[in-house]
Amino acid sequence: MRRFAIIFLSFALSACFTAGKRGGDTAMAVYDLGPGLERQIDRRQRPSPMAVEVRAPLWFDALGINYRLAYSDPARLREYARARWAGPPAQMIQLGLVRDLGLVAAGQGRSNCVVRLEIDEFSQVFETPVQSRAQIQGRVQWLDKSRARLAERTIHLEQAAASADAQGGVKALTALVGQLTAAINDWEQESVAAGQLRNCQL
Repeated sequence: MRRFAIIFLSFALSACFTAGKRGGDTAMAVYDLGPGLERQIDRRQRPSPMAVEVRAPLWFDALGINYRLAYSDPARLREYARARWAGPPAQMIQLGLVRDLGLVAAGQGRSNCVVRLEIDEFSQVFETPVQSRAQIQGRVQWLDKSRARLAERTIHLEQAAASADAQGGVKALTALVGQLTAAINDWEQESVAAGQLRNCQL
């Protein structure tokens, strides 16, 4: 009888440790980045195809939805236990840029120039247990056919999350990807007007 009580207590403690705000026994939730921008650019404005490639460190290029506790051990990267991405975020972002900006994936078609997005941070950051924000950090570069850099901009975007859970983090990160897509579109137009992408339009 005593042995049975010890086994039961062990299972109960295990259940306590696996449950909680960022875990639990609910079914796995799978997220993507949504349907994309409602307003797409006029692809006829681009005389030559433009390629895109998105890069991310190995620890961000996975299915886990990452978060950090800025108030406790901020250098530790954590993952939600019962939620994940439908695909690696870098791949989903690249597919979104192809879809929304009329770009082509690098290596899948002829192009004179490439827009390269390098992601250093793609996560939800908790300032307190109930307050968090999504953030994207990295760089965007325009590269010519020989991969020489034509222009570069640093990215640092943040968006408050509506709830302190995976759903709130995903919603905020998705909104940031939309902002990033629009910013890349605007920067392309500015770069064309400034003559920086002259060789891309041949």
